[in-house]
Amino acid sequence: MKPTSGALRYFARIRNGTTPASGEAEYWDGDVKWATPEDLGKLTTDRITETKRMVTEKAVEESNLSILPIGSIIISTRAPIGHMAINDAPMAFNQGCRGIVPGDRVYGPFLYYFLKSLAPELNAMANGTTFVELSRDELAAVPVAFPPLETQRRIARFLDEKTSRIDGLIEKKRALLDRLAEKRQTLITRAVTKGLNPDAPMKPSGIDWLGGIPLHWERQRLKEVCKEIIDCKNRTPPNVDDGEYFVIRTSCLGGGQFNPAGGYWTDEESFAEWTKKGTPQENDVLISREAPMGEACLFPEGYMLCLGQRMMLARADPDKIHPYFLLLNIYSDVGREFVDLRKKGTTVGHLRVPEVFNFPVMVPPIAEQREIVIELRRQLESLREVECRVARSLEKLEEYRSALTTAAVTGKIVGLQ
Repeated sequence: MKPTSGALRYFARIRNGTTPASGEAEYWDGDVKWATPEDLGKLTTDRITETKRMVTEKAVEESNLSILPIGSIIISTRAPIGHMAINDAPMAFNQGCRGIVPGDRVYGPFLYYFLKSLAPELNAMANGTTFVELSRDELAAVPVAFPPLETQRRIARFLDEKTSRIDGLIEKKRALLDRLAEKRQTLITRAVTKGLNPDAPMKPSGIDWLGGIPLHWERQRLKEVCKEIIDCKNRTPPNVDDGEYFVIRTSCLGGGQFNPAGGYWTDEESFAEWTKKGTPQENDVLISREAPMGEACLFPEGYMLCLGQRMMLARADPDKIHPYFLLLNIYSDVGREFVDLRKKGTTVGHLRVPEVFNFPVMVPPIAEQREIVIELRRQLESLREVECRVARSLEKLEEYRSALTTAAVTGKIVGLQ
């Protein structure tokens, strides 16, 4: 039998979400589940049963919240677009989502899988200036095609079984990556707070949870181990398409690595203006003060660059600290605690310039630093190779899951029709 096709609006009702007034205490902490894109993004299955926040019946009535019946689909329609789940309980949702209530010609789980297969297209359809959003009308106009109900149920059961197995493997891979990340953090922290000699005499570090540091080490501040610390110019350089000078922005930094995708290019005149305080050079440690806060990387080879807004550079004194050892200090548990404590109570985390100058640094003798750097680089490179293999395996599983879903809902698998 030929599939029934047309715009989604002809097969399901599309509902908008709402947020009750945040200042009305009587609207919150009730018994009604209220889903957000954050809730959807954290799911590891196709079902949503609980939500981070709850609202009251009064909020539902006075704010005109839409309550989805069990078996509907909630989809995030603001970036990130395409997270979705079937609700296992009656549920309201905010304006970052849309609710889809399947009609009598559509089996809900099949529609869920069908929409999952369209995630790239849904993202491409979204638009907006302030924020990217997939509107109700755009979602309602999405073209869909459905086989007979019994076929929909058969395909959904097939995908439930297959994707459950794949999801189990994916979760194991993700858990392994989490454990490898924890191991990486442990190696870094141990190296820059204890060194390589487990029998070294210790002295109090001054940090309760850390315990001791080697007796011959010093605990200093960033400004005490650097020849220069330079803050950025308090404006953003112009973006010049054919520019030859790179503007490194905070979005270029993450996990100690440099990612050029976060930056852009400018011209010689702007480069000269934005490097009056100093030109970034080899072995400088580049640090972000905000968005993201407290990230860092070593100067990337092959670039002539200037600092974008909220960026700083730390130029290590080679007689006092190895640049890579300085970078490791920033990413040790001591460094992360220093950053995290300054995030608390703020909507957007922000490091002030004096705080960067006073960043805590553990400082062994420079010769010992070099030994630690050589050994830790070896260990981290070995760990990185394992991480890459696991990540590639995870990527292949996710690609297979996506391809299987698309093939099943479009009638490409023999025996399911």
